[in-house]
Amino acid sequence: MNRRIAQALAAAESVGLDALALVPGPNLLYLTGMSFSLSERPIVALLPVDGRPSIVLPELEAGKAEVAGFDAFTYTDEDGYAFAYSQACAALELADVRVGVEFLGMRLLEARTIQRFAPSVELIPGDGLFAQLRIAKTAEELDAMRRAVRVAEEAFLAWVPMLQSGMTEREAAGLLVGALLSGGAERPAFDPIVAGGPRGSLPHAVPGDRVFQPGDWIVVDWGAVVGGYCSDLTRVVVVGEPVGEMRKIHEIVLAANEAGRAAVAPGRDAQEVDAAARAVIEAAGYGPQFFHRTGHGLGLQVHEPPYIVSGNQRLLAPGMTFTVEPGIYLPGVGGVRIEDDVVVTSSGGESLTTLSRAPFVVLA
Repeated sequence: MNRRIAQALAAAESVGLDALALVPGPNLLYLTGMSFSLSERPIVALLPVDGRPSIVLPELEAGKAEVAGFDAFTYTDEDGYAFAYSQACAALELADVRVGVEFLGMRLLEARTIQRFAPSVELIPGDGLFAQLRIAKTAEELDAMRRAVRVAEEAFLAWVPMLQSGMTEREAAGLLVGALLSGGAERPAFDPIVAGGPRGSLPHAVPGDRVFQPGDWIVVDWGAVVGGYCSDLTRVVVVGEPVGEMRKIHEIVLAANEAGRAAVAPGRDAQEVDAAARAVIEAAGYGPQFFHRTGHGLGLQVHEPPYIVSGNQRLLAPGMTFTVEPGIYLPGVGGVRIEDDVVVTSSGGESLTTLSRAPFVVLA
């Protein structure tokens, strides 16, 4: 943790920042090892370029600060947090300085509180700085991600035999969550998507009361968190024999997935992976039916840099991890998406996921 904080502060200083301010979430966990939930009790870790790391937090959480070696400015529910923040801002001399904050994570609650007690402080978005620190995974991080993939795959294989015609999407999703938790996940990486029949054409469908019917193609998107790191997979389940136009669609999406994974290599632009997958679908005449990016970074968060999308010229480098998930969606008919988790290696790309990409069949 000390090494990561030192790297973060060196990066902050190099872009003219005087301090960093972190709220509960993946960046705070990555840099300090401390984990909290966002709530009505505001928590902010303050990391000055010159000075001791500090944190403002409820008194009931003070033990975590002690373990992490942070100076703690604590408050109680009875007294409120104002005095603790005024003390911290004064002690760290945050007035009239530039502080890097999480544009996507910090709420108005924390931002306005810092501004109240540090007059003329300038809050600067620091998301790019944090992303650069976290974007290439270490061997230890990759080990956690491999375990997250393994738990997700084993849970899925245990879950598929539970499915049957007449079951609702919501019932199936509940069983999948149970399989993840009983299989070793700390929690699901996100609420699973289980979308059957025409609802499969909605990439982010929420499981509902629709009943599985013979002939349904069911899009299943799920993941596990293990050691704090996420996996994210999508496969297709079919109620009955996989036939008709949807089988053809599946073959096209599978070829696009393979092309995308084959394009992963150090030194290539992220957008080249997107282009490789998209070219297959466009050549088959379904370009308009693939209307989202090919992938997104994966790690402590389900969505983080690098984003695998047209226009992203970030060069891929060893240790970067992301999804490859092309799809085709036919309104009123259904959809197919095949999603794998990959890591850039020194010579190419490696798929962390090994689960079969063929349709999984449930008896009608």
